[in-house]
Amino acid sequence: MAIRHSFVGIISVGMLLSGAGLVSAQDEHAPTADPELQARQMEIDARSQVVLDDLFATNETAKSLFDQAAGYAVFAVTKAGGFLITGAGGSGVAVNKGTGSRVYMRMGSGGVGFGLGAQRYNLVVMFEDVPYLERFMDGGWDSSATAQAAAGQEGINLTSSFIDGVAFYQITDKGLIAIADVAGTRFGVADTLN
Repeated sequence: MAIRHSFVGIISVGMLLSGAGLVSAQDEHAPTADPELQARQMEIDARSQVVLDDLFATNETAKSLFDQAAGYAVFAVTKAGGFLITGAGGSGVAVNKGTGSRVYMRMGSGGVGFGLGAQRYNLVVMFEDVPYLERFMDGGWDSSATAQAAAGQEGINLTSSFIDGVAFYQITDKGLIAIADVAGTRFGVADTLN
């Protein structure tokens, strides 16, 4: 009789915990994220790490700023140009160094100018503090103000300090470009990558 009551008690406790959301059969078999999405995210993360490693190996200032930064973003960009119209687009990831949270993003720009053919480069953005980073990760960040602030700072190179809370590095297959071209660039959360 005592054994029967103990068994019933165990079942009752199990039902209570399950009802309270503490134990659930669904937790054991929770659906996993889409494998294709995970593979794409891992590819972006790996590419971003390679870009950072290459940048730090060739630029001590970049490593110093990175160490001070609250977070960063890395994008692989393709820029194409025609007779009068140019445009660029790419994807990447923004990372909060303090929490480790990641937001996968897209960027794009368009303009008027002369340029033929396509160019590939990587863009690294470092954020001095959390509010700048969070605004960027939320998709509400406009590069125009920062580009204008940098243009107004005579003798200041975008790759040597934070300007308006942000530092940029544009890296081509030929190496680091002295001044990153971010005017008119829009950044947003990539719903299909998160």
